Order: sequence, then structure tokens, then C-alpha cells
Amino acid sequence: MSPTNRTVVVTGIGATTPLGGDSASTWEGLLAGRSGVKPLEGERFAELPVRIAAPVAVDPSEVLPRPLARKLDRSAQFAVIAAREAWADAGYTAPAGEDESVAPDRLGTVIASGIGGVTTLLDQYDVLKEKGVRRVSPHTVPMLMPNGPSANVGLEVNAQAGVHTPVSACASGAEAIGYAVEMIRTGRADVVVAGGTEAAIHPLPIAAFANMMAMSKNNESPETASRPYDKARDGFVLGEGAGVVVLESAEHAAARGARVYCEVLGQGLSADSHHIAQPEPTGRGVAAAVQNLLDNTGLDPAELVHVNAHATSTPQGDTAEIKALRKVLGDDLDHIAISATKSMTGHLLGGAGGIETVATVLALYHRVAPPTINVDALDDDIDADIVVNEPRKLPADGPISAINNSFGFGGHNVTLAFRSV
Repeated sequence: MSPTNRTVVVTGIGATTPLGGDSASTWEGLLAGRSGVKPLEGERFAELPVRIAAPVAVDPSEVLPRPLARKLDRSAQFAVIAAREAWADAGYTAPAGEDESVAPDRLGTVIASGIGGVTTLLDQYDVLKEKGVRRVSPHTVPMLMPNGPSANVGLEVNAQAGVHTPVSACASGAEAIGYAVEMIRTGRADVVVAGGTEAAIHPLPIAAFANMMAMSKNNESPETASRPYDKARDGFVLGEGAGVVVLESAEHAAARGARVYCEVLGQGLSADSHHIAQPEPTGRGVAAAVQNLLDNTGLDPAELVHVNAHATSTPQGDTAEIKALRKVLGDDLDHIAISATKSMTGHLLGGAGGIETVATVLALYHRVAPPTINVDALDDDIDADIVVNEPRKLPADGPISAINNSFGFGGHNVTLAFRSV
């Protein structure tokens, strides 16, 4: 098929998160303003400076058959669960080919992870040290590979147009969705299953992030620890889970009579080139990504009503993002409702862009913006309309648009734009 510039739409969503085992319960939790952050139980976390995190609400062991689960890293387990929901939600009843509405060579997957199978790597090293060579699982290498989640989802749905895994730290999930859009627009695929996943709630990553002074140490009050934009914010809270969407060309979706959630307008990309871990304080790189998005998509800022912000609850990052939005959008920022859903889910690293894309799609579809919780005293430097503590209705009539921002260590900036249908 020759390259085209086809319209891309979202036809399916799936998730497993700290708020629920599927997209519906996650959305319900977001609108209710419920925190998924909990104390970490067990001896191995007892001596850590950070003893809170946001684990998934439904453990994969309750969903996946044990023979399958034992061959998958936890990050891949999340991805498979979310992808199965999204695939069914899109109306597909079997893998490509068996379901004749999509051909295997017209289907791809792009599932990202910022860290990959880190728990497999660390746990199997413990097995090697404590129990010897023969006890190391023969599945270890496929389990720890960062492309394992995408590959396993590809096997689930029989994707043959391409199976990909962009890795850009906490921007990985959003970059995966942007890559999937380009696969469809350029004619490589008609349908792509895309999103992000992460499973890094383990003492080593937590200790490392804590020693970087990146994480909240509010162990006494887990549910209020993630507090984007609040004056008392002191770092992010680690979460886990996956968010996945099914993207299709509009023509393909129409031909099979699929329900459409929204249109994907496109992506904006940039790099800070500032520091391996710290955000550029003026928001220069973020502004460049948002401007790139506007230039690439023709999105009119007057139509933009909602932003699902990256907003991790770090002192520098939250303000830099708002500065960037103000620089590019100017006075139009005043009519845009900004939500920071990490206040409830924690920060899912490479899975954040996937989960927050699901939230952005549902915000457009239901025309309501989820709240940012734990904002008791808004930072004086936050010059924007933050949706605080209660959900807010978005305009009921006419086309509306929203963007989802994701940024990552290394200076990666990705912003995605969506429009109601």
C-alpha cells in the first residue's frame, strides 16, 4: 500500500492500574478522586526511605492462567491484560486472521516500557546467588527483554505488520502511541495495539529514585503523598500497571462498523538537551514539543479544552510544564482544564503515557475532566486552571480537543492530541 496521510481513530481501550483491574473501574476511580497509593508491606521494604507505592488494584495472578503468567515478566502480564481488554473493546473476537475483519499483515503492536523486565532480572539474580545456576528460569531472557510486553501482545493478536518498543523513560508509553499513529498514517498498518506498561515496585528502583531525591517520603500519609501543583509536593510516588489503546485508520474502522471514541490528531516531539534527569527549568523543550504538535496537526488552541498533564508532583517539573503551556498557548491556556491524574495513580514511568492516554480519551468521550487530588494550597507559580479535587464537565456541544503530555529522563518530550467525534 502506498504511503498516505490517513485519519487515525481510537476504537478500543484497556487498562490495569492502581485504581482498578480494567478501564471502567480505573475511570470510576479517577472521577471519584480515589488514591491508589498504599504502604509497602514486607521485610524487604522495611528499611527503605520510601515505603509507599501504587500497586495494581487487581494482581495478574487473579486474571491470567498460571502457566502463562510464569513465562511473563510482571510488565508483560500487565500489557497482556490491558491489550486483551482493548482488543475486545474494539470489537475484535479473535486474533487477526481468525477474526477476518483485520489481516495479520495489516496489524501491528507498539507497547513501551521505560525499564523492561527489571523485577525478573533482579529476582532471577537472587535465585542464581541463593539457589544456584540450575534454578534460574529458562524464560529469564524473554521475560527481561524490554520488548517482551510488545512481543507477547503481538503473539496474542497475531500482529505481523510490526512489533515495536520505543524506550524513552517516562515518555515511552506516549511515544509508543505516536509511533503507532505514524504506522497507520504511512500505510504500514490498518490497526495497531499501542500503549505503555511498567512494573518496577522493587526495593532497588525505589532506593535509587529515593536517593536521587525524586520521590515523596510521606510514608505517614500514602494517599496524600502524590500532590501535583501543591506547595507541599515533595516528589513522585511510584505506580505500576498498563494502559493500551487500539488505533485504526478511520476507513478501516468505518468498514467494520466499529464504535469510535475519538480521533488522534498526532504528536509533538522534542528533546531538552539539558540534563540526564532534571527538567529544563524554563520549559523550553516542553514548549517546543507543544509547538511541534500544533504545527504538525493544525490544532487550533481555541478548540483545546483539556490537558492531562505530566505533572509528577516534583517541585521543578510541575512548574516547568505550566510555563511551557503558557508560552505556547498564551491566553488560550485560561480556558483549558488541566488534570494531573498521577495524583491518584502515582507515576507509572513508561506506562504513564498509556494510562493517561486512556484517561484523555475517556475525558473527551464523556466530556468530563478528572480531578487533581491533594491540592490543599496551589503553588503560586502555577498560572493555569487546575481541576482541583472534583471532576469538571467539559463543553457539551461541538468538537473539542485534548492533549496528553509525557516527559522522561534524558529530556524526552512527547505530547499527543485527540479530538472528539
